[in-house]
Amino acid sequence: MPAEPELLHGTCVALGRHAALLRGPSGSGKSDLALRFLFLARRGPVAQDAPGLVADDQVLVRNEEGRIIADPPESISGQMEVRGIGIVGTRPMTGVELILVVDLVHAAEVERMPEKGATADVLGVKLPLVRLAPFEHSAPIKLALALARARRT
Repeated sequence: MPAEPELLHGTCVALGRHAALLRGPSGSGKSDLALRFLFLARRGPVAQDAPGLVADDQVLVRNEEGRIIADPPESISGQMEVRGIGIVGTRPMTGVELILVVDLVHAAEVERMPEKGATADVLGVKLPLVRLAPFEHSAPIKLALALARARRT
C-alpha cells in the first residue's frame, strides 16, 4: 500500500529525476532561486538533465521504501509564482526522488567549508543538507552542483 503523502512548505526543483527541496520562510528567495535555476544553460552539472520545477511553495512528499518521492499538489501543478510578473506556466514534473534539502539563509550564515555529513530528516529518511544564500549570483549554479553531488552519493 502506498504511503500517504505529506504537504511540505518549500519549493522543489529537479535535475532529471532527482530533486532538491528549497526551504525558508516566505520571502526568503525560494521561488527566485528556482526561477534562475530553471534557466541554467545545459553546461556543467546540468549538461545531461535540464533543470525542472516540481512544485513552487508547497510540495507533496511520500516515503516509498526509504526513498522520498515528490509531486506537486494538483492545484498548483505546472505553475510558479514570479514576483512582479504573476503566475507563469512550467512543464510539470511528477514522481521525482528527493535527494537533497537546501536551507536558504543570509550570506553571512553560509559556511565557507561546510561540515560533511549534515542531514535533514524528511519522513524518517536522512537526506544531505546544504545551506545557500539564494540571492547570490552563483546560487543557482551552487544548487546544481549540490544536486549533482547528491546524485553521486
